[in-house]
Amino acid sequence: MVGMRFLKIAVPVTIALLAAPALAFAQQAAAGDDSRELNLRAYGELLRSDIRSQKVAVITEVMQFTEAEDQKFWPIYREYEAELAKLNDDRIALIKDYATNYDNLTDASADKLALGALDLESKRHALKAKYYDRFKSALPAKTAARFLQVENQILLLLDLQIAASLPIASR
Repeated sequence: MVGMRFLKIAVPVTIALLAAPALAFAQQAAAGDDSRELNLRAYGELLRSDIRSQKVAVITEVMQFTEAEDQKFWPIYREYEAELAKLNDDRIALIKDYATNYDNLTDASADKLALGALDLESKRHALKAKYYDRFKSALPAKTAARFLQVENQILLLLDLQIAASLPIASR
């Protein structure tokens, strides 16, 4: 039931939010450095702004907190989002580095970028684990697990959009 409710709400919202950077990338692919800068800005805005308010709307709708759960959840969530925003800033920097070096990617720079991406993935996983424990200490474990599931679905949609819009490293 929660899964279907999530899909009915999150998919249209996410598609609307995420379509703009993908369309911008496709339309500007031939424009060169200017298009890369615009795309980087679009990714940055996506990671920093609209997705947060949309996430709150989706979480509110899907989780259907009681008043007591609501009061316990949101302060922890705001702390989680602040830490996640820092990781997203690092991710934007990594994407910028990739965009800057894309045309002249060497084995060494590709390795550095890949290891950076893996490190960010690991840090995000650790952050989710840390906050799952915090949510679980304030809320029933089932509620904390449901939030983790919803959060993972949202993050996967975002990750897919960004990954699909970035060009694959050339040979």
